[in-house]
Amino acid sequence: MSQAPNSPLSTLSRRGLLAAGGAAALGTLLGACGGKDGGDPAAAEGGAWTFTDDRGERVALKAPPRRVVAYVGSAAALYDFGVTDRIVGVYGPAKRADGSRDPQVGEVPVDRLTIVGNAYGEFNIEKYAGLRPELLVDHVFVGKDLFYVPAESKEKIFALAPSLGISTGAVSLRRPIERYAALAAALGADLNAPKITQAKARFDKAAEELRAAARARGGLKVLAASGSPDLFYASNPGKNTDLIFFKELGVELIVPDKVSKEGYFEELSWENAGKYPADVILLDSRTQALQPKDLAAKPAWRDLPAVKAGQVVPWQPEPRFSYAGCAPILEDLAKTVRTAKKAT
Repeated sequence: MSQAPNSPLSTLSRRGLLAAGGAAALGTLLGACGGKDGGDPAAAEGGAWTFTDDRGERVALKAPPRRVVAYVGSAAALYDFGVTDRIVGVYGPAKRADGSRDPQVGEVPVDRLTIVGNAYGEFNIEKYAGLRPELLVDHVFVGKDLFYVPAESKEKIFALAPSLGISTGAVSLRRPIERYAALAAALGADLNAPKITQAKARFDKAAEELRAAARARGGLKVLAASGSPDLFYASNPGKNTDLIFFKELGVELIVPDKVSKEGYFEELSWENAGKYPADVILLDSRTQALQPKDLAAKPAWRDLPAVKAGQVVPWQPEPRFSYAGCAPILEDLAKTVRTAKKAT
């Protein structure tokens, strides 16, 4: 199967698997996510600690975990929700080749943490064991597989500490945000802290701004896509969590009609890149995907209506699943929808 950089499945394929608001609202959130579906926030104060993850697996510890190792996306979300003193290590794209921090790590102070692995397939078990981990946290995009845990060494990894997965695929954006908030609360974070309630208020406002912009600009066609040297990928808004939410808010996202088995995208040869004419292209901005400057040499790319109109904007298929991480994304998309011109 070809590697598809426009969805989390691009990494999974290489693994051989695939490719309002404020305190009151957050209190409601915890009520919805606690109990049998989550953890007991009070448990973070001491005593036994439990949390049921989105794989349906219940983690039960004698005390709240204080040494957490997480996939960079998970760490970024937890950090935004106030878990700043329990994360001791990360894995996944934390630093770029030039030594700068990768955007996927968010605000996490990676220079003060141990990086267990920085790319797909990298997971130093010896380093991981040396951290004396008490909990491993990761995204779950497909089935029950933790996103960046190498399949060939997962048994050794899981033997060192309990693991916990939060579903970040085929669900609308609010769901993983709420679940990471619930986990953060269970780990002792104060969701009533001003920084967090303000971020939620900003998120809610931005969502309504996007809804209004989409309503005002009916008929504007948007395609979420990614480019590789050999293929152009059209993403399915029924699978990517952010795209699901954008569509719920009224954004007219193009739905490819011949998606892969897993349903995340359609692979198109560059000769067929114009199959879905769009007014705006949301282009995968992650490190592994080709950017406009890289694609400029391809005639098929230059001929796309959105490219001709200069209406190609960055897209992060793996957003930070927090209010702070996603509010700017909604604001930017609302501005794009308000100002874009019809190009098809």
